[in-house]
Amino acid sequence: MAEQYGRITIVGAGAWGSALATLATEGQNEVRLWSRRSGQALGPWVETSDVLLITVSMKGVRDTIARLQAIPLPPDLIIVTATKGLDPETQQTPAQLWHAAFRDHPIVVLCGPNLSKEIQQGLPAATAVASDDLEAAATVQHYFASDRFRVYFNEDPLGTELGGTLKNVMAIAAGVCDGLALGTNAKAALLTRALPEMVRVGVTLGAQPDTFFGLSGLGDLLATCSSPLSRNYQVGYGLGQGKTLTEILDHLEGTAEGVNTAAVLVTLAQRDAIAVPIATAVHHLLQAQITPLDAVQSLMERDLKSEFGAWLRRS
Repeated sequence: MAEQYGRITIVGAGAWGSALATLATEGQNEVRLWSRRSGQALGPWVETSDVLLITVSMKGVRDTIARLQAIPLPPDLIIVTATKGLDPETQQTPAQLWHAAFRDHPIVVLCGPNLSKEIQQGLPAATAVASDDLEAAATVQHYFASDRFRVYFNEDPLGTELGGTLKNVMAIAAGVCDGLALGTNAKAALLTRALPEMVRVGVTLGAQPDTFFGLSGLGDLLATCSSPLSRNYQVGYGLGQGKTLTEILDHLEGTAEGVNTAAVLVTLAQRDAIAVPIATAVHHLLQAQITPLDAVQSLMERDLKSEFGAWLRRS
């Protein structure tokens, strides 16, 4: 690490990017928040940065990669991705796309139970940073850690990223459960079964199962599935109350990544023969192929089986 405090450029000035900018500034880093709408050239900012933090939505990742490939990057630049989603074309995670485009730069994943509005309110939180390059992960940990933001690091970027991505689909299901007023028992059962579904997907794709019991897996699942601040939860809640997806998205502040992730996840699961009953029900519901009650019934009518024996089975 060349200096105590970092020069950080954040690409994406939405709620998540702004919240992370607040945290980085509190760490006395030099922080620049860049938006495509600003009209400012990105190149001069990146060329003098230690860390490039990407907070754009999944649909903006490829465009951002193309934009940065036209810019000479500093040789020691660390690229941090805080996007949660799956690429519709390749079913890859954002970090996998970044790694393929910038193989000479360390890629770090930042993910955890971090509702942006709570962070902006000054409330305490914790997150995980993960990378194959532990020195890069430790540097990012140092830049973002503070008295109210606890940062842990690990060596499983894929599992860390998938935890934060897959829980968005589960948050839609949790919102449906509450929108239908099915009660605490039903929601507890749903979340308990959501976690092994996430683990099955992750392990099949090469992630470590233990990662899903950490901040970016179980932690993010609990936060996103229990808070009305979660956009994905809001989508599910609206569907449970009988609203159409179009009506919900028209009034939603920001992007609910779980909507697109559900479709990509079902495609991926069919490709690799992974059992994803919750994600499948959510996908069919989002496509208006079933009603919220149909989705619940489809899960309740599944074959009886051992509780623990099916955790890591693909089908």
